[in-house]
Order: sequence, then structure tokens, then C-alpha cells
Amino acid sequence: MPRKLTYVYKGDRKELPFSYSRHHDIYEAAAAAENIDISGFLAMEEQVRITSKGKSAVKDFRQKEFARMGFSDIKMVVDDESQS
Repeated sequence: MPRKLTYVYKGDRKELPFSYSRHHDIYEAAAAAENIDISGFLAMEEQVRITSKGKSAVKDFRQKEFARMGFSDIKMVVDDESQS
């Protein structure tokens, strides 16, 4: 079942194929598609993960930072066309 990633970057909706063998998650894939270096973000995210008591802090941090970078509506969809 092929997966696709859809997201909005600075007002433009974009779609691309997604594979867990190439990217850890959909946020990493979206940043890579836009040639954005997220190494600093990943280090800070790890610090949030270590110091927080719940997963919601990491999720909130990720969503707010990606919104600050210009991303919105990042989600994975299943390609329905190839299932027939």
C-alpha cells in the first residue's frame, strides 16, 4: 500500500511519496523535501523528550516548530489508485 505525504509549505500544497525506509517520520520527510536542515530541531526535540513527562510536550514542540518554519497540515495519506 503506497503512502504519500501531503503538506502545506508557505502557502503551497505539496505531495510526495513517503517511505519509512528513507525517513524516520513525516516531519523529517517534509523538511528534506524543502531542503531544510533540522539537525538543531532534532537535538532540541530530544531534550524536550528527555525532560518532559509525557508525549504531548514533544508533539506540541514539533507542531509549533514546524509551523514556525512555514509548514502546516502535514499528514500521510494512502494512495487509493494503486489498490485496484
